[in-house]
Amino acid sequence: ENGEEGLEILNTVKCDLVLIDWNMPVMNGFEMLEAIRKDKNLRDLPVIMVTAESNQDSIFRAAKMEIDGYLIKPLTLLSLDEKIKAVVQKFNHPDRATLHRLKARDLESKGEYKAAIEHIKKALDHDPSSSRLMRRLGFLYFKTKENDIAENCLIKAISINEFDTIARTHLADYYIQKNKFEKAGKYHLEILSLSTQYHDKAMDLAKHLLIKGYRNMSLDIFTEIIAGSINKNPVRETIINFCLGHSEFKLAQVLLKKAFKDDPSNYEILYRIGLIQKKLGQWENALKCFKEVDSQIKNHVKTKFQISAIYYKNKNTIKAEDYLDQILRIDPENKMALALKQKI
Repeated sequence: ENGEEGLEILNTVKCDLVLIDWNMPVMNGFEMLEAIRKDKNLRDLPVIMVTAESNQDSIFRAAKMEIDGYLIKPLTLLSLDEKIKAVVQKFNHPDRATLHRLKARDLESKGEYKAAIEHIKKALDHDPSSSRLMRRLGFLYFKTKENDIAENCLIKAISINEFDTIARTHLADYYIQKNKFEKAGKYHLEILSLSTQYHDKAMDLAKHLLIKGYRNMSLDIFTEIIAGSINKNPVRETIINFCLGHSEFKLAQVLLKKAFKDDPSNYEILYRIGLIQKKLGQWENALKCFKEVDSQIKNHVKTKFQISAIYYKNKNTIKAEDYLDQILRIDPENKMALALKQKI
């Protein structure tokens, strides 16, 4: 019925093959698979994932946890039969590359990294087109502190498999540690084009890039995050507020303009654009925004006051007073309007 029940069965009954449904209550298929691969007694079990999910994200997540087979619903008896036979055949008769990979894993668990590296190299001799093996080699070189070789291995893994998000994630983390933020940003942009799984990490990096002054790169990452989000508005709002909180008004303006382009009937966005333009000293542009909002939203007192304030600054007191009078007809006790009228 669910992943927790499945794990209980695996820990009490000898099983040869596991078929997991991706969508289960309590513990879903991905969480169960993750638990299997972390358990030394279960990690070698062949696992077939059965799912209605055919999107790229789901496939990448399953690949990350070393799935043996993947079946998309609706199933047919033929497809199920063929997949089970293929997985069982491969498990019972592992190729040389697999044997070396398993030996390397055992050596790695004992801390014998150099010996593990030699077995992964032998595995690659048998399967040179495996990005998974090349990636594993890179991870082992990181453990022996041979970082330059490790970096090259991960880059090569990506060249072998352009969809390798795992290698990209580790490269990005490595570049962040080295303070090579633009390189890290480049790989996160590639990850975002492939998967939504790493949005939180990308968001943290983009914020860091912005603080460090890498505005263009942070804008590109923010834009990709928004584009890949199911609920774009709250994500965009979080990013804009972060930019405003760090006095990055130009970046906030760019993001708000993109938001208004996506939702041209939302004049509250246009009002905020006007406020930022005013903050940046772009008085004419701000006035155009506020007047457009004023023409579309009846009795928008805040907008009328902004228009009045700009006219007052430009020494056009007649128009300034006209908008103040409009405000006071709507809200006779408006303190800001009364104070500015007193100045005039």
